[in-house]
Amino acid sequence: MSAINKALIQALRTLGLVGLLIVIGCQGLPLKSAPDQKLLQSQIENRIAQFEGVVGVHYHHLGSGEEISIRADETFPTASLVKLPILFALLDRVSKGELDWHEKRTYKIARRYAGEDLLASFQDGEKIALSKLADLMIRYSDNTASLWCQELAGTGLTINRWLQQNGYPNTYVNSRTPGREDDYKQWGWGQTTPREMTRMVESLYSRECIGSPWDELMLKLMNSSYWREEMLSAFPPEVTVYSKQGAVNRSRSEVILAMSPSGPFSLCVITKEQRDTSWGEDNSGFVLLRDLARICAQ
Repeated sequence: MSAINKALIQALRTLGLVGLLIVIGCQGLPLKSAPDQKLLQSQIENRIAQFEGVVGVHYHHLGSGEEISIRADETFPTASLVKLPILFALLDRVSKGELDWHEKRTYKIARRYAGEDLLASFQDGEKIALSKLADLMIRYSDNTASLWCQELAGTGLTINRWLQQNGYPNTYVNSRTPGREDDYKQWGWGQTTPREMTRMVESLYSRECIGSPWDELMLKLMNSSYWREEMLSAFPPEVTVYSKQGAVNRSRSEVILAMSPSGPFSLCVITKEQRDTSWGEDNSGFVLLRDLARICAQ
């Protein structure tokens, strides 16, 4: 530990992260100083310049406090990123005793959402616990489970009220939410900004979303995503990364909080108006997510 810059240690101690550095060191990962912000911003801007579409980025290094903001306060579609605020509102109700986290609920085939959802393969009348519904929503981005979770959270209006009360004025659930029909036509299931998405994952990390033990529970849901081919591919398995992904025809998105050797950082990248609407792994939006994550993970 003597080789670590003392200023970095103090900053990490303030954040309660010295233990993280010790763990990383024991795992054999080389400790690094925070990346040079000017170089990092230049690399990000150069990569974005090659993209056919609009890109929003918010990067925040929690150790140094450095930020990079590119259209970070501009509105973008959430796609499945909306499932994070749904989770927040859902766990808020659980924390208040209004919902039982382990209670089993009866699946009705009328809930089936078209696609490859795991829950959609259930037979009518099968039982599933609320905890497993949330698992399917976050780890697998199961839309059938997510719409059920949205309903259990208290409808889109309830979720939007929670967002406004907790400092997210630009994030909304639009789908199945009275009064937001025009927003749904423009943005889809939800809308947000890159900065508000990074703030969401950071609020869990700092235990300032709902509080313990619920914030820890949500982090655990976010640290084992099935969708590992984009931003998560930039990190070795020894590095813990909390993540949520989203994708619709003309937009790709992901938000992460990575426990990197240089210190933890959050990153959200969202695209819109993409020219490439294909769905293969070589979609330009997916490639952009991978490239920007690799740049930030250096």
